[in-house]
Amino acid sequence: MISLLPALLLALGPGPQAGAERPNIVFILADDLGWTDLGCQGSRYYETPHLDRLASVGMRFPNAYAAAPNCAPTRAALMSGQWAPRTGVYTVGSSARGREEYRRLVPAPNRTELDGEVQTFAEDLQAAGYRTAHLGKWHLGDGPDTGPEAQGFDFNLGGDHRGHPPSYHAPYAKGGGAPPHGLERAPAGEYLTAPW
Repeated sequence: MISLLPALLLALGPGPQAGAERPNIVFILADDLGWTDLGCQGSRYYETPHLDRLASVGMRFPNAYAAAPNCAPTRAALMSGQWAPRTGVYTVGSSARGREEYRRLVPAPNRTELDGEVQTFAEDLQAAGYRTAHLGKWHLGDGPDTGPEAQGFDFNLGGDHRGHPPSYHAPYAKGGGAPPHGLERAPAGEYLTAPW
C-alpha cells in the first residue's frame, strides 16, 4: 500500500498549559485512499493492522467526504474550516489547462497557497495549549506567511509547496532541487515511505 506519510497531520498533544484531561489528536489525511483500502474499512487485500488498531481506539468519520475532487483545495478547506471555493484554491496549479480553443469553461483565477491571514485549525489548537506538528504533504505554500510553521504548526517535516517530494530516496532531491523541509540530513539511500 502506498505510504500515508505524504498526507499525515499530527498534533503532538497537550502543551504545558493544557490540562491532563485533554486528548491527543492524530489526524490522517490520505490522498487517493479508496473506501475499502484499510482493514477497518473492509479491505481483504491490504493489511493495515496499525491503522486498524488506531481506528478501534479512536474516532472514525465513515460518512465524511473530501471538500473537493483534488488535493490542494481539500487541504485548504480542511486547514481553514472553509468551503474549498472560499479559500480561492480551486485546483492544483493553474485552472487554465489544455488547449484554449478546446476549453468550454473560462478558467477561474486560482490560488496555490492558503492565505496567511486565514486562521487554521492548527492555530486554534495552539491557542488551546496544544503543541502541533505537520508531517508529510502540505502543498499550500512554503513562504514566510504560508508554510506550515506560519499556519500554526510548531514542527514541520516534509511539508512545502510541492505535492510530492522530488524523490522518495535520500537525499530526496532530483535535478538540483532542494529536499523537502526537515529531510536535508537523511542518511543516503533511506527510503521515505519505509516504516520507522
